[in-house]
Amino acid sequence: MHGSPPLTPEIVLRAYAEGIFPMAERRGDTELFWVSPERRGIIPLDAFHIPKRLKRTVRSDRFSVTTDLSFVDVMMGCAAPAPDRDESWINAEILRLYTALHASGYAHSVETRLDGKLVGGLYGVALGAAFFGESMFSRETDASKVALVHLVARLKAGGFELLDTQFLTAHLARFGTIEIPRDDYLSRLRKAIARPAFWSAPVYWSAPSGSSTAPSLSVESGDLTLTGARDATAGAAWPGALVLQKIAQTS
Repeated sequence: MHGSPPLTPEIVLRAYAEGIFPMAERRGDTELFWVSPERRGIIPLDAFHIPKRLKRTVRSDRFSVTTDLSFVDVMMGCAAPAPDRDESWINAEILRLYTALHASGYAHSVETRLDGKLVGGLYGVALGAAFFGESMFSRETDASKVALVHLVARLKAGGFELLDTQFLTAHLARFGTIEIPRDDYLSRLRKAIARPAFWSAPVYWSAPSGSSTAPSLSVESGDLTLTGARDATAGAAWPGALVLQKIAQTS
């Protein structure tokens, strides 16, 4: 992109809709380049796998989980060096663009905290019924994994159809991530972005099992008489048991 006009969030969104995303070689670089992998990593939402030990951690609510409260802090956590990663591709330009996408409602974060301290999380971009996972970080065992489980529950609740991981890694493979050819990915992408989905969709519990302040963790009966709704807006945290239930209902 050397010599080109500065990228705008709108250009980035159009690129995502075409199956392309921006990256930098390393954090200190000033330039970006476009990426469109020949084989794309995705997590099929109806086949998301949670290892047994991680289920116990999610159910224990050891971490408090929020959304969109610390977007920039999550990006900075993803950009920081880690034991398994000396260098990051998240540079100042990526930070600028995705902060703007967050401000306009397209980019979101899931945060995990331990004793009030941010210890993990992830961020990505939502477009139609597609969510493009960008990066995650962890400073405590399972912190980013718990964020991923909460993300999948939220995507299912909001009617999302495609969870794009960009690449397939050994870490992501344990959750059911697969690789598909670019043409297959683009076909799924076109269908997903043409359909509505809701990051902040209300989560309902059927009568008489739930209320807005103390939702039941039992499976919804299908009764359309709703006694309450808890808005899954910024900062709302779902109990781990409910998160696992939401994933299991459609898996």
